Amino acid sequence: MKLIKIQGLTGEVKFDQQGYRSDFNLDLLFLFDDGLKKIGTWHPNYGVNITVNASAEYNSLLMQNKSLIVTTVINPPYTMLKESAQLLGGNDRYEGYCVDIIHELSKQLGFSYRFKLVKDNAYGIKNEEGEWNGMIGELIRGEADIAIVDLTISSSREEAVDFTMPFMNTGISILFKKPVTKVTSLFSFLSPFSMEVWIYMMGAYIGVSLTLFLVGRLSPYEWGNPHPCRQDDQVLENSFSLLNSSWFTIGSLMQQGSDLAPRAMSTRTIAGIWYFFTLIMISSYTANLAAFLTVEKVVYPIENAEDLVKQTKIKYGCLGTGSTKAFFKESKIPTYQKMWKQMEKDPSVFTKSNSEGVDRVLEGNYAFLMESASIEYRVERNCNLTRIGGLLDSKGYGIATPKGSLYRTPLSSGILKLQESGILHILKERWWKQKKGGGQCVESKKGSSSVRELGLANVGGVFVVLLGGLAMATVVAVLEFFWKAKKMAAEDREPICKEMVKELKFALTCRSSTKPAPRKTGLEANSDFPHISSIPNFNTVYS
Repeated sequence: MKLIKIQGLTGEVKFDQQGYRSDFNLDLLFLFDDGLKKIGTWHPNYGVNITVNASAEYNSLLMQNKSLIVTTVINPPYTMLKESAQLLGGNDRYEGYCVDIIHELSKQLGFSYRFKLVKDNAYGIKNEEGEWNGMIGELIRGEADIAIVDLTISSSREEAVDFTMPFMNTGISILFKKPVTKVTSLFSFLSPFSMEVWIYMMGAYIGVSLTLFLVGRLSPYEWGNPHPCRQDDQVLENSFSLLNSSWFTIGSLMQQGSDLAPRAMSTRTIAGIWYFFTLIMISSYTANLAAFLTVEKVVYPIENAEDLVKQTKIKYGCLGTGSTKAFFKESKIPTYQKMWKQMEKDPSVFTKSNSEGVDRVLEGNYAFLMESASIEYRVERNCNLTRIGGLLDSKGYGIATPKGSLYRTPLSSGILKLQESGILHILKERWWKQKKGGGQCVESKKGSSSVRELGLANVGGVFVVLLGGLAMATVVAVLEFFWKAKKMAAEDREPICKEMVKELKFALTCRSSTKPAPRKTGLEANSDFPHISSIPNFNTVYS
């Protein structure tokens, strides 16, 4: 038989030395609904050669001419009722991200569909009796063929129904209201430096003033004749008294200078070092002041889930029937367990829909736990909302089918093709960023970093300091008047209050800038000019 060669259905029939058949081809057949079809060949030397994509052809044939009932729930932007002046019916009543996905899949796989809203407006959760409600329940009872919306793929739901590969990946996050009032302080102009720096600057000012005073008193070059025209060296004067030293230092700090000028090398060294110090500090203050006054600082009471657990003022909750509630209920993470216990104590924190949760967030003092994709949609349209923290978990949205349904595989293949072709990304951009008011908060995001005009709340502290300084200067002037009035001649002196009123009237008339000098006793005159009393026989001549 090894020498025999015949032509058969599989090609030439011949045997090798060991009696095995060699050099032949086998056809690979695939069973379709309309019978067996050849999809490729097999050769002992070359292996399998697939000529037709049997899986794709099988899937397309499986879904062709099928009419599917699609159950869903109204939740923007996944499924929404179309706004129209005309009365719409059938599938024309609905629009949204998931509606477009089903439409693209129907064109690809060749099936027809009819949307229907779930009766109890629920996604699907198992009760204590083990029965499912919502869209999952309708699939189990055979009331629908597929279910699509932002339906989370979970292990508990996977036991009851089958899911396709996810068409969107997401996770639970925190939706919160932006603080309406911006944190502005009356003394915002102090913000460029910390309190520690201000204290050190005050210490530096006092230290330099005292050092300048002491060095000026010690240096002989700071003592000079107050009357150069008189050639007597009996009296020397030093300009750097304690008050004048403080005035020189503060004038330099404010970059305004003063009428005092150091003459000795030691005092000039102190002045030069102080000038350099004030140059750096004032330049740093000016550069940082613009940023602090033009950028609005918003402080959020919470930053993540841990902050929610630590406080009791802000309530938090989630959708009453959904995977988010099941996630916190079954979580083994201590933080999420504490959150579940807190939510379980107050059932009012659970909402019937996501829209209700968003409305409660806008009312204030409430944080809503929902999927990040839905939060992204809301934040794009309401600039008063924001997302707090990152993702608490990772999950995906998929199309649900009854357990063991033949539609799961072709639908998964269709979703994969939509993802590879970029259609899913285009659809998300359309419904998240463009339609239904999307992109309203883009300008505000860009404008947050631009320069804005300053309000009174930003610079009001400067006016307070100005008014306080004026009030203090007025009080000092009154004290100076009283002090000087007591030194006047007692015999001609009028009551102090009367003299003050008289001086005030003279100042308000603005008639002249000169007035008669008040008379003083000889003792008082000598006290004003102590160097005169040192001149021999001056008191005799004066009297």
